[in-house]
Amino acid sequence: MKTRSLVVLLLLLLPVLSAHAADKPRLTLDEFFNFIGFTDVKISPDGRAIVIGTLRADWDQSIFRKDLWLYRDDANGNGTLTQLTQSGHDAQPQWSPDGRWIAFLSERKTEKKESDSNAKTTEDTAHVYLISSSGGEAFPVTLGEEEVHAFSWSPDSRILYFAIRAPWTKAQKDAYKKEWKDVSQYRDAERGDTISGIAVADALSRNANAVSKVTDDSKNESDPTPGSHVVASTPWRVEQIVTSPDGGKLAFVTTSVSERQEKVSEFEIYAVDLTTASPDRPPHQVTHNEAVENNLHWASDNRHIFFTVEVGDVTGHYRDLQPHLYWADIDTGEVRKWAKDFSGAVDRYDVAGNQVFVAGTLGTEVPLYSSAKPSDPLAKLNGWAGTYERISAAEHSPRVALVYSSVEKPTEVYLAESPEKLEDARPITAFNKLFAERDLPQGKPYKWKADDSTTVEGMLIYPPGEFESKNLPMFVLIHGGPADADGNHFEADWYQWDRLAATQGWLVFEPNYRGSAGYGDTFLTEIVPQIVSRPGKDILEGVDALVKDGIADPKQLTVGGYSYGGYMTNWLITQTTRFKAAVTGAGAVEHVANWGNDDTTFDDAYFLGGLPWEAQQRYHDEAAIYQINKVRTPTHIVGGANDIRVAVSENYLLDHALHNLGVPSTLLIFPGEGHSLSKNPWHGKIKVREELKWLEKYGGTPVR
Repeated sequence: MKTRSLVVLLLLLLPVLSAHAADKPRLTLDEFFNFIGFTDVKISPDGRAIVIGTLRADWDQSIFRKDLWLYRDDANGNGTLTQLTQSGHDAQPQWSPDGRWIAFLSERKTEKKESDSNAKTTEDTAHVYLISSSGGEAFPVTLGEEEVHAFSWSPDSRILYFAIRAPWTKAQKDAYKKEWKDVSQYRDAERGDTISGIAVADALSRNANAVSKVTDDSKNESDPTPGSHVVASTPWRVEQIVTSPDGGKLAFVTTSVSERQEKVSEFEIYAVDLTTASPDRPPHQVTHNEAVENNLHWASDNRHIFFTVEVGDVTGHYRDLQPHLYWADIDTGEVRKWAKDFSGAVDRYDVAGNQVFVAGTLGTEVPLYSSAKPSDPLAKLNGWAGTYERISAAEHSPRVALVYSSVEKPTEVYLAESPEKLEDARPITAFNKLFAERDLPQGKPYKWKADDSTTVEGMLIYPPGEFESKNLPMFVLIHGGPADADGNHFEADWYQWDRLAATQGWLVFEPNYRGSAGYGDTFLTEIVPQIVSRPGKDILEGVDALVKDGIADPKQLTVGGYSYGGYMTNWLITQTTRFKAAVTGAGAVEHVANWGNDDTTFDDAYFLGGLPWEAQQRYHDEAAIYQINKVRTPTHIVGGANDIRVAVSENYLLDHALHNLGVPSTLLIFPGEGHSLSKNPWHGKIKVREELKWLEKYGGTPVR
């Protein structure tokens, strides 16, 4: 009797619950692009404060603002969040080890006195700034025309080390200009970096005396930051600096002076003994491999340096694996992989004492893990389903700060009292609360079998109110990378606009094709040497499975993607005419010119099994341009005018070919943008606005 009463009550409540859900308005284009992202989360050494970097659109100035915020516990244990900086150009904060200061990089405009007049001009070169953790005005630590590439605190909080391109004297600059005029010497005009140190006390004294400009009467023209001293130099550009816990050593990782991946030998880890440091003494090279190392962090033993590898392999010839965590012995160069049996990808990590915390992609989830030594497996911490990222562990407290999201949970910063209490973590920001007030799409993973019996997975994002409905119009949105993955997370921008497409009525299918991360190294490497044809089969077989299962409407299929997702879109429309509309961006249609123009050429040649002159037939067979006459799909194309990752010429080539064939196409070029549309927020908004219009025009109106 009680059971029947409960059923009746639930039936009576259903219309009320449905009405409540329908009362939530749907997300609009304007609201979608007011999403606030998090660039940095750094917890203080004592765990009582957190500095947070945000990224948001400033529509009036047509820029993306980068601001710093400070969360702090008060005496009663209540937290307050205040804006720390307001220039809109501040990022990469680092706490001083004593917790008194926050140093950060800023591209804010500063005054510069011209040598030939009293006129003042402005410039926006990245420099190290310092601000008290109790607030106040930030002031510059470094000065000069050369931008700071990286910086690090000494463990006693007394010195800031920083890397800049080796400065020139005025005489050197004048001589160069006289010889070369306005001619650009590609690569040859570049030069390596110097690493210098400056006492914080000197920077404070200079600020107190209001010495904020450097003019031609400086003591040393080649030393633009007064009081700094050079400790090391390198023929390469410095990407990151970290100081050992005992203060005796610096480690840094390099990249090429052209900022392009041309030779793998230019990307290595080096160490400097500060007790004997001299600009004339070459730094000790720690690694010698065919990998691009990044994300350095010292171990507590002052002997090992942690790092991850995004592309390449530390064990032999170049090959792309998932990002893994390693450490290297500074003295011997011996490299060891942490948690060697972990089949996922290490996205982020942090180290506190002897404990390592890892955010690792495994399938469509990104849980948190911990480990205390290399031979230990990664132990999964109890937390929520979804995606953890940007973890920051306190040095002298069990507290951890992190960014968390899921498909239906907008991205925010959380604070946990310890790694063991993730499920009790509390949000300390509410920047994206508007999204929680909207009728959001729901999603779930979807799996299918490929032709070789490999299991492939992806995500389905359903229109609001249509979760697990059948026979839906479908938009296949393909991620870039290719070593990336879509999953249980929240994102809202010009690149990841699945929620907006779903809100417009599309079932969004996000396939994690062969080459995606989070499914093991074998799954990722099976893209070689079939750079588009193998993942292309995976995607089309996923579409077939969704149609067979009655989930997707075979008469309303559309496709799109950006970067590598653009590669795949361009390829797929040559393989089938089932897609009624396509939207593609920054995607190549051939591989020879793209290899030559790309700033990441290692992976291009690797994916295709050799350099252009070594694998000529494969460069031909895996290129969409040679099968472009098969295309019947109306295609919308976008690209950044200054893109060198996938040269903008690839977009012109595709559009010209389709125009020649009489296939409906349109091309949008965004001025000033590179591969990422990160300069002007209006560009990304216009991109998605027009892509949605294109899908509706040629793919059919999906709203049900």
